[in-house]
Amino acid sequence: MFHTSHIEISQSAYKKNIRYLKKIVGEKATISSVIKGNAYGHGVENIVPMAEACKINHFSVFSASEALQVCRVKAPKSQLMIMGFVDDDEIEWAIEHDVEFFVFDIDRLNKTFETARRMKKRARIHIEVETGFHRTGFDYAFLPQLIEILKENKEHYYLEGLCTHYAGAESISNYVRIREQINLYRKFYRYFSRHDVLPCKKHTACSAAVLTYPTTIMDMVRIGIAQYGFWPSPETQMFRFNKDPKDTNPLRRLITWKSRVMVVKNVEAGEFIGYGSSFLANKKMKIAIIPVGYSNGFSRSLSNMGRVLIRGRRVPVIGTVTMNTMTVNVSDIPSVERGDEVVIIGKQNRLNISVASFSEMSNQVNYQTLTRLPADIPRFVVK
Repeated sequence: MFHTSHIEISQSAYKKNIRYLKKIVGEKATISSVIKGNAYGHGVENIVPMAEACKINHFSVFSASEALQVCRVKAPKSQLMIMGFVDDDEIEWAIEHDVEFFVFDIDRLNKTFETARRMKKRARIHIEVETGFHRTGFDYAFLPQLIEILKENKEHYYLEGLCTHYAGAESISNYVRIREQINLYRKFYRYFSRHDVLPCKKHTACSAAVLTYPTTIMDMVRIGIAQYGFWPSPETQMFRFNKDPKDTNPLRRLITWKSRVMVVKNVEAGEFIGYGSSFLANKKMKIAIIPVGYSNGFSRSLSNMGRVLIRGRRVPVIGTVTMNTMTVNVSDIPSVERGDEVVIIGKQNRLNISVASFSEMSNQVNYQTLTRLPADIPRFVVK
């Protein structure tokens, strides 16, 4: 089969997540499916058709290179938005293909209008404003100059949106900061309105904001981690639980990661297992070698800490995780043999290894674990 592990993506779980999110967002707001980072590790080629089947036809990525990848798989009528990096020579490509993109500084603004003027075609832009995240966006003090430039070049663009990004809406510790950002965004919008520069869409909300700050649900929301079945944080989940106590976890994980036992062998008591001397067999043991290591996304920090599922049992990783393999203790599973299914993330019989537990053991957040799964691991859509 020419691979050492594979990932399964659940279509039914995705549909359930989208139904739940649409219920919260409402009928008037557009959902933009955020598919940066290879669709959070799920595979752009898998998520885009699944989203379109759920009547989502707007997608968000970070860069022009990601946008190019999406253009190869999306339906012609689906719209695409770049939220981050667009090099000068990529602006022409974006305009030519009606790809929307954020504009957040004067250099990009001028280059966009210069290119649109030369091409005699309007750019589809979203003006990003700085409300307190301090990454990208126009400052409020720059507004008089910005409005003047926009009015002077109104024949060269469509103002698709006015947007911002929140600095940690997933944590209650950021509550005051987020409220200040919401208020400042409204101030920006009022300024645009007074000067008759009106965006087609107002949008500020990511998954966490949608789930915990209802006032941030405007004309469009940018849903990332939640569509894949993950809460942005435990606090976010608890907030929704207080709203819907009958359904403690309406989000369903899409991803299952599986491999197979490569070899089974016995080790005598007193022998070290793997590189170095991090694990000493204190009794006669049976071990299994799994052909997945840190080059495949299984963190080296899970050495002597990680767990996998084999034959419905949770077994520990022992010794050092290597580039291509891990070793597990299967002494309590006498019948284990070469070729047995190994679940690294997911469910087997009644047991489950969640992405959250996997991430916590390796000192990562879900976002890191998912996006670090190598793109060359085969991904298959299952029902």
